[in-house]
Formats: sequence, structure tokens, C-alpha cells
Amino acid sequence: MDIKELSKMLQQSGIVGAGGAGFPTYAKLVESAETIILNCAECEPLLKLHRQLLEKYAREIVETFYLIGQTVGAKDIVIGIKKAYKKTIEALNECIGDYDGVRLGLLDEVYPAGDEVVLIYEVTGKTVRPGGLPIESGVAVFNVETIYNVYRAMKQETPVIDKLVSVVGEVEHPVTVRVPIGCTIDEVVAMSGGVTTKDAVYFVGGPMMGSIGTGAQPVTKTTNAILVLPGDHLIIQSKRRKASIDLKRAAASCCQCNMCTDLCPRNQLGHPVEPHKFMRAATCKDIQDPEIFVNTMFCCSCGLCELYSCMQGLAPRTLMTEYKAGLRAAGLKPPQATAKPVGKEREYRKIPMKRLMARLDLTKYDREAPLNDVAADVRKVRVMLGQHIGAPALAIVKAGDKVERGQVIAEPGKGLSVAIHASISGKVMEVNEKYVMIEKQEGRVPNE
Repeated sequence: MDIKELSKMLQQSGIVGAGGAGFPTYAKLVESAETIILNCAECEPLLKLHRQLLEKYAREIVETFYLIGQTVGAKDIVIGIKKAYKKTIEALNECIGDYDGVRLGLLDEVYPAGDEVVLIYEVTGKTVRPGGLPIESGVAVFNVETIYNVYRAMKQETPVIDKLVSVVGEVEHPVTVRVPIGCTIDEVVAMSGGVTTKDAVYFVGGPMMGSIGTGAQPVTKTTNAILVLPGDHLIIQSKRRKASIDLKRAAASCCQCNMCTDLCPRNQLGHPVEPHKFMRAATCKDIQDPEIFVNTMFCCSCGLCELYSCMQGLAPRTLMTEYKAGLRAAGLKPPQATAKPVGKEREYRKIPMKRLMARLDLTKYDREAPLNDVAADVRKVRVMLGQHIGAPALAIVKAGDKVERGQVIAEPGKGLSVAIHASISGKVMEVNEKYVMIEKQEGRVPNE
């Protein structure tokens, strides 16, 4: 299969990055990708689904990843995985020798090892330029579940209709479940046996980069985890703070200790993002050096500066995010910049995952979340048309239509886009520019 054929299949199968922003996978298949990396760093605390999936389907995922490498002509095929994931590494070692050129890139148990810029440096020694894309350095990075979805599309002719989601925190039985895309967060949490705190808040995504969600919120192709926390937990309180108050707190107490910059993973790789300078300039309304504000566009929003580094509990990441949004709204793009050489001190400034979890008061939630890979049965779904970076898909069904599980219900939009499929069989109840709602009909056999 050549690149064009594979790209078309992935686009029509609706495959996007399952672990991040949902970048359409077909767009990463280019001949300039000399190195491809499978990201099994499981970057965020408490998340386990990638290592679980790779352990269970090691051969299927490695073979598919190898075929992608052959298709694009990659010279280096790397599986980036933390040394601590011993069971998954054992499963990989049983099959990796059957595929020439595939190797393991072992990582330390630190955060954010899964940030693709950090991952690329760790396993190849290459530094991605500030604001640049990995492909500029001849590298393409893929998520574990994304590659498993490619396997399902190639070998089983199954499009992306469901999602693996870890449910952890204040729940009876932490678990990783496979659910139809478009079901509600409430339905997913119920599969863990229910919550164990009265004032439960759903934090969708990892504790460092996720956001507060609602029970009625639909699962999308990028929903990785639901962290159930009490309302007074520091992570929830941090997210609920107002930026205007954060700015005043920073003006009153930022002591310019530089810790936010010293421990910034992008700064350590030579990128010109310096949170401490931003905090000083923003709080003093000092615009003598506008580059300080423009350079916030190089921030990866990993959250270390405000959830780990700052001894005052200030919020550099949140404030820089506000400024970045304003710059983008004004039409500004990241400026051309060259990374400085990586210093030796970087090795001593990595953040241990155990220490991070302790700082976030998450250690007590670090329990097994066994993988239940049998697709759950739900009665109704709300399938979003814009689950990926790029143009939303365009609905091709109307209210009253009967659809089958796996049927295309929205075609790719113009430009960067992918198809969307029905995640259950049933009747289309509502269609608008944002979603398609499908409800299972009485008397139908449950989805297989």
C-alpha cells in the first residue's frame, strides 16, 4: 500500500491523534519522515491506557507501526516507552525482533516525557525548532491508541467508533473501558462503580493539562481519561481561579526566583520561553521588551510552572495561555526563532513522576485501572462533528434516518478533516452543524 492509498483509508476511517489535540493521522504520512516514533510515555500522572493497550496488542501495534514506517520510507522506527513499564516492555521484546529497524527508546519516569518535543530529543537527540513541527526535523510522532486504530482499519475494516477511557480518582473501582464515541461522561464514570465523594468534580484529561467537564459532556476521539476529584482538591481549585485574580496575586507575591523558567521543559531544550520574565513584565505592565510576551507562544502548557515549580502557588501557565489566545486572536503567529544549545543542567532538572503526584496530592489515587476492552452498550450518543484539528466533518444524514454502527454519517470537510461514523446502530434524532444525535430503537439487538 502506498502513501496515497493509506492516507485515504485513514481519512475515511476517521483516524486522528487519540492522545492529544486530534491531529488527522493521514496528514502525518509524508516521505520526509525519516524517523517515526510511537509515543508510549503515558505523559500525565495516573493515566495507564496506552501501556495497557500496547501490552495486550503488542504484535498487532508493532506490525502496524512497522508497516507505516515501510510506507513512508522511515529509516528509524522507535517505540518511546518508560523503563518503568516492565510488563509492556516484556510484551514488546517478545515480538520486536521480527521487525527489522524497530527499536525501543527507553525513557525515565519523569514529566512531561510524552511532550513530543521532549520525546523526540530523548530518543533521537534532535531538537525541534521553537514553534516548529516535528516533521521539519524529519520526525513524525504517533500515539499508541492511534496506531491500534490504524490496525483495526487495515485488518478489521473498522473505523473509529469507540474510545478507550481511564476512570480514576474518587471512584469505587478504577478502570479503563471502551465506550462508544458520543456517550456521556456520566455513563463512563458509572462503569467504575460510582463516585466515592459527595462533591465530585469530573476532570477530563490528565491532571496537568486537562479541564473541568460535566456529566452530560460527550466522549470524543481525544477523551483519554476522567479524573474524579472532590471539589476542594487543589487541582480543581487551581482551574477555578480567575485570571484577573491570578495576575493580582502575581503582582503581590512573585519574588522572581526563576524556578518556573529553570524547570520549564521547553526552556531546557533552548526554546525562548521564560515564564519568570513574563510574570514580571505582565504584573508591572512593562512592555519595553515585547518579545517577552510574544515568546509565550512557545509555551507547551504542560503546567509544571504553576502546579509544581512555583513556591507561591502562582499561575504562569494560565496567564501565558490568556496572552497566547489574545495574540492569536490578533492574527499573530509564532516568530522565527532558533533554539539555544541544550545545557548539561537539563539532566538534573527533570521532574520525577512520583514527586509530581505527591505535590498534586494524587498518590492515593495511583491504583490499578484494569483494561476492559469489551465495547460498552449505550442507548444514545451525541457524535460531535469537530473532534479533530482542522475543518469539522459535514453531516450527510438527516433526522429520521436509520444508521448502522460504523456507517459514515459525516464526510471530511474541506482542507484538513476526517470522516465521522455512527458509534451505535439506531435512528438519527437530531442533526446540526455541531453534532449528530443517534438513539437506539426498541427491539434492536445490542451492538456487538
